[in-house]
Amino acid sequence: MQRMIDWKSLPLDRPLKSCSCSSERLKVRLVGLGCFAVAHLIAVSSASAQDPGTVGQFSPVMTWPNEAIHAHMLPTGKVLFWTRGDQSQLWDPVTNEVTAAARSGANIFCSGHAFLPNGHLLEAGGHVTSWVGLPNAYTYNPFNRTWTQLPDMNNGRWYPTNTTLPNGDVLVVSGWIDTRQGVNVEPQVWQSASASWCNLTTAHLTLPFYPFMFVAPNGKVFCAGPSQTTRYLNTTATGAWSTVVDSNYGTRNWGSAVMYDNGKVLLMGGSPCGFYDGNCTTYPTATAEIIDLNSPTPTWQYTGSMVTGGRKLHNATLLADGTVLVSGGSRGTEGPNAQPSDPAYECELWDPATGTWTTIASLTKKRTYHSTALLLPDGRVLSAGGDFGGASAEVYSPPYLFNGSRPTITSAPTSVGYGQSFFVGTPNATSISKVTLIALSSVTHGFNMGQRISRPLFSQATGGLNVTAPSNPNTTPPGYYMLFILNSNGVPSVANIVQINSTTPTPTPTPTPTATPTPTPTPTPTPRPTATPTPTPTPTPRPTATPTPTPSPTATPSPTPTPTPTPTPVQPPAAPSNLTATAVSASQINLSWTDNSNNETGFKVYRSKRGRRFRGIATVGADVTTFSNTGLRATTYYYRVRAYNSRGNSAYSNIATATTRH
Repeated sequence: MQRMIDWKSLPLDRPLKSCSCSSERLKVRLVGLGCFAVAHLIAVSSASAQDPGTVGQFSPVMTWPNEAIHAHMLPTGKVLFWTRGDQSQLWDPVTNEVTAAARSGANIFCSGHAFLPNGHLLEAGGHVTSWVGLPNAYTYNPFNRTWTQLPDMNNGRWYPTNTTLPNGDVLVVSGWIDTRQGVNVEPQVWQSASASWCNLTTAHLTLPFYPFMFVAPNGKVFCAGPSQTTRYLNTTATGAWSTVVDSNYGTRNWGSAVMYDNGKVLLMGGSPCGFYDGNCTTYPTATAEIIDLNSPTPTWQYTGSMVTGGRKLHNATLLADGTVLVSGGSRGTEGPNAQPSDPAYECELWDPATGTWTTIASLTKKRTYHSTALLLPDGRVLSAGGDFGGASAEVYSPPYLFNGSRPTITSAPTSVGYGQSFFVGTPNATSISKVTLIALSSVTHGFNMGQRISRPLFSQATGGLNVTAPSNPNTTPPGYYMLFILNSNGVPSVANIVQINSTTPTPTPTPTPTATPTPTPTPTPTPRPTATPTPTPTPTPRPTATPTPTPSPTATPSPTPTPTPTPTPVQPPAAPSNLTATAVSASQINLSWTDNSNNETGFKVYRSKRGRRFRGIATVGADVTTFSNTGLRATTYYYRVRAYNSRGNSAYSNIATATTRH
């Protein structure tokens, strides 16, 4: 698949806003933190006055239509993001234009997501209300900008984590079902080849919100937190968990984690208090730990602590050179929904070679709960959203962009196989000291489910470099990666986006496209030259082979065989009927219906608060004719049900209503 944006045309030498202390930040720090705040601000001002080659720079703040709570670096070069509800947007980093994207058809806020090998984003779960998740799953095709609904998961998931596996399937773990059933304890794997879910029925485990999951060199999936006990999940057969080792600090709720090298994980910040504890008195930690899963006996070891102090609700982003940027967050004890008493404006950079942190430039806005950050192909970092940063974004240029001229990539393949040697054209071959491959980001709630880094071997060649693609999908799962070349000054090129995959493409389900609305451009605060995008290639239909006729030899006629009966095709199931809804408590409504089919796979339950727009809230199995909807508030609810099987959905049942009262 071709790169869609000509990143080389992006003007990186435009004036950038140097880091400084805004009046908003001065007021918050001086009033809330007294003398310590003054000293802290002096330190920040001192850092801000340094050369951007040391601390980097943030761009002016951009106003966006919506808060970027979920953000994804697409293989087309654009960033897909969405907020609460079903309101997706696309941001073009070259033109700085924000346009409306297609709607998925569900509230995909609080969902999990990861990329499939073909570049499609797999989204799982969503939001019914707080602590109540959707069972829905979708894929987003970035090349034609459409959503496709997949079969529902085993139950709802609110705050799950998705992980791309070495074979290209996607693991989904955790996420709350509702306040009665709690966490969805059964992991599931989306199997692209069969377009179905595989339930890991022997791997039930209660996990926290958005677990930090990484594919390990042994092919298992490592859970690095935020709980203290870290584990492996074997996703083969029906699944199995095994304990690895406890981390040193303890629980790190609202912390973050990054796999910064093959099998090596960095864990930093966080709080031992409950996720939504409003009475916490413990400040978030500044400590950080690392583990090497390549060791026969992996252990967590402390690395350097963050130098500006503890933080939670932050983002951790792999940069083009393999260092780790930590941005945003809060230093206070208050819960995530409260106004932060001490927002962390100062960013920090962790160097895996030394295990030390460096204070760098400061954000302008508060990027705390619901903020996002991701690496762009030009080596900069998008920092956006946050409930107290709002519908805005700012872009960070790391110090490496101020350390001399950039090497350039003049040619590179769009797709390579594992272990394949490929040529990267560059006039700067003699100065190249490092090549990195960084997977595309998919981030929300402080954890990036997509990013990871590979450092392929390379050698100089006439007119460029000979690069050897990674050979092990355990360390480099299939999918799209940003290919950077870096010179001896540590300056990266603009990346080419390259697909790494096996030679056999992964089958995908036939899409049912969702219509794309007419894009509405959003005015940009700083006009920039518009690059001419490379047109999206029209997929070439796969030719259908014409069978070669087999000549029929002359033979003695034989009796005409009895024809084999043609099997009766499976029909969609009949619609259920006689749906009733009964409020049995102040927070629970029980549903019951009549099953009129003998070939359903199960039933889908839908709910509405006004009787007009219904959302799927649950799926139950075949022959099940009851469902209990819990965790409700005092209001009137409307329900309808339909059956489904491999041929599709039945018509809806009648609508039933019930009212809960406190």
